[in-house]
Amino acid sequence: MVNLFRTGILMAALTAIFLAVGYLIGGPSGMLIAFLFALGTNLFAYWNSDRAVLAMYRAQEVDETTAPDLVHLVRVLSANAGLPMPRVYIADNPQPNAFATGRSPEHAAVCATTGILQRLNQEELAGVLAHELSHVKNRDTLIMTITATFAGAISMLANFLFFFGGGGMGERRNNPLGGIGALVVMILAPLAAALVQMAISRTREYEADRSGALLSGRPLWLASALRRISADVAVTDNPAAEAHPATAHMCIINPLHGGGLAGLFSTHPSTEERIARLQAMAGEMGEAPTPGPWT
Repeated sequence: MVNLFRTGILMAALTAIFLAVGYLIGGPSGMLIAFLFALGTNLFAYWNSDRAVLAMYRAQEVDETTAPDLVHLVRVLSANAGLPMPRVYIADNPQPNAFATGRSPEHAAVCATTGILQRLNQEELAGVLAHELSHVKNRDTLIMTITATFAGAISMLANFLFFFGGGGMGERRNNPLGGIGALVVMILAPLAAALVQMAISRTREYEADRSGALLSGRPLWLASALRRISADVAVTDNPAAEAHPATAHMCIINPLHGGGLAGLFSTHPSTEERIARLQAMAGEMGEAPTPGPWT
């Protein structure tokens, strides 16, 4: 409940940033136009984001004939979670990763890469799939689609403000900040939006770890998977994610390579912290807080 409240506050902040930039472009009418633009882009994302993301990763739908073990795991976990059976996809990608997408539990899809299927055992894979199905159950797939759409639109509006509302470095009557102010907003608005998006994503990842561990009943399955995936991701490229970095927040581990300052803006929390929380959770549940026989 606390995480849901925090997510609501952060999404309200993202909306406020968007409307504020719209106001600076054209006053009250600009704010209204920004609102209508946000509504339109989010409606488009609502209906098309799942197909678009799956196409970006060139994912292929599978069934009991083509991927019986994967589909069986998803079916069992979905039933345990009280969810409709989602569509299941495999992306031909050497990096071990997975993601869920779809506007609702009734229109959800779960995708695993060939890399993750080759590297994880069944228990670890069950932990990962439980995490992704928790995203579906918590409707994080919709929340993160909306936040990503807002963040991208804020960047576009900020550039629009500078080039058309600020008049370069001069003054424009419809922009109370002038050229210098437009330049400041152009820099700070996308930065603020990225920070809010990052905070929302990290909050939802922690919650999916927790609820996914409850779904599988073994927090250390996911902890072991995260440890193994993180090590492999660090040395394995993901061309699809690099070509479409806006989709990085959907993956169970950040698929992009970058450290230093880039790490500060990662949409994923520290893997070490996630593992530590899962180990503590395992201890509370009576499960030994050390890797079990599945490693």
